[in-house]
Amino acid sequence: MTRTASRSRRTKETSIDIWIDIDGSGVTEISTGIPFYDHMLDQLGRHGGFDLKVEAVGDIEIDTHHTVEDVAITLGEVFAEALGDKAGVRRFASGRYPLDEALVDIALDLSGRPHVEWHVEMPESLALGSPAFDPQLAEHVVSSFATSAGITLHVELVRGRNTHHVIEATFKGLARALRDAVRVEDASGIPSTKGVL
Repeated sequence: MTRTASRSRRTKETSIDIWIDIDGSGVTEISTGIPFYDHMLDQLGRHGGFDLKVEAVGDIEIDTHHTVEDVAITLGEVFAEALGDKAGVRRFASGRYPLDEALVDIALDLSGRPHVEWHVEMPESLALGSPAFDPQLAEHVVSSFATSAGITLHVELVRGRNTHHVIEATFKGLARALRDAVRVEDASGIPSTKGVL
């Protein structure tokens, strides 16, 4: 079973190409023009064990929001396509993930029913990197990805004072939970009483 997919998205605001191999080794090539976002997407691929290529060009001279959002949407679509019918996957995963003083709880279900509960109050902070990544966009990234991928996702900040650490713990935690949830345990069937996910 090959769990790979690629997709291109073109709008008046962005041009995006994404490829993923769910069963990769965490090798990434990320270029969005937004260094902090590149760093977070690298964490997602690296700690998720996914080979991931993201090439995005957007109107970041206006704002980074369009690029950040469109990449997250496209990544979710590619992730869902690569998973296919989800035969044999563990489906559920959860954990508590630290980064220095920051601690984040992640719980998810590859349910096919998108729903996001985001309970992460960001510490006061200036934007990160240049061009700037607004910390408030972290919620938008995670929510757009999970919605496009058809994932039920709960994210809760237990504690944290450093904005960079809070966001990075979230991305690393999401990556590790996804890594657990996509693991194939029994390829003989779909892990649902409905017979589909």
